[in-house]
Amino acid sequence: MNIDKLRADLEADEGIKYETYMCSENKLTFGVGHLVLESDPEYSQPVGAPVSAERVTECFNADIQMTLDDCRIIFRDFDGFPEEAQLCLANMCYQLGRPSLSKFVKSVGYANDHMWSELSEEILDSKWAKSQTPNRAKRISDRLSLIEVPA
Repeated sequence: MNIDKLRADLEADEGIKYETYMCSENKLTFGVGHLVLESDPEYSQPVGAPVSAERVTECFNADIQMTLDDCRIIFRDFDGFPEEAQLCLANMCYQLGRPSLSKFVKSVGYANDHMWSELSEEILDSKWAKSQTPNRAKRISDRLSLIEVPA
């Protein structure tokens, strides 16, 4: 998978902020949608505290690696999926996290069966697509619908 393409997709969808802020789920965040954990030095910082470019890059790299590891847990043969499917599913996993994405049981099944058209429709039948980030969900759905299944 082209990691640079994944990075560009995530930066476009998440944005990049060099300060702490409250995300749409009311959780402290910075960088490219990096959720601040209790173990992060930024945990005790107030909203609006500056975060260095180096720290943003460090967390982004770690978050991408965790996302890919999680995708390999959720999806059978994730590395064997078409690249566009890998990019779309990694984008979803980056935003939702493994616990939430794992609850998309039908979607995971369609992905594991390489049923990209069905997957593109199924992901739109979710709270994530209907009320959380509908534009992002629609973009990902549209990309999945274009994946051709080999004859």
